[in-house]
Amino acid sequence: MEIKRNGSQPSVAGFSEWFTGTVRIDPLFQAPDPAFVQGACVTFEPGARTAWHTHPLGQTLIVVAGLGRVQREGGLMEEIRPGDVVWFSPGEKHWHGASPVNAMTHIAIQEKLDGKVVDWMEHVSDEQYGV
Repeated sequence: MEIKRNGSQPSVAGFSEWFTGTVRIDPLFQAPDPAFVQGACVTFEPGARTAWHTHPLGQTLIVVAGLGRVQREGGLMEEIRPGDVVWFSPGEKHWHGASPVNAMTHIAIQEKLDGKVVDWMEHVSDEQYGV
């Protein structure tokens, strides 16, 4: 058994190559080998969002606070709220983030494939984001 105490892992800022706006990532867990799963609590300030990206084994988001937005390539942008659970299929191009006027926090859970959990792509434009 291992307990990761709240506050024992430092927060990190979202890299500008992968995010637009102010984003804080709080690591939660990374299962030891041979397991592949890892999770983080991610907070997006109003207007902040990810770049377009995919996950080789998919991703689950559990919204815990605020009001956010998600979109998969070719789909409509949708609002997400606390209690919503979003699943992105393996290889599905998508983005997620806060609404323009509200922050949003979600828990992100994904798995590694050959040591990789995400493939980052281009930034989401303001037009795509809806402002």
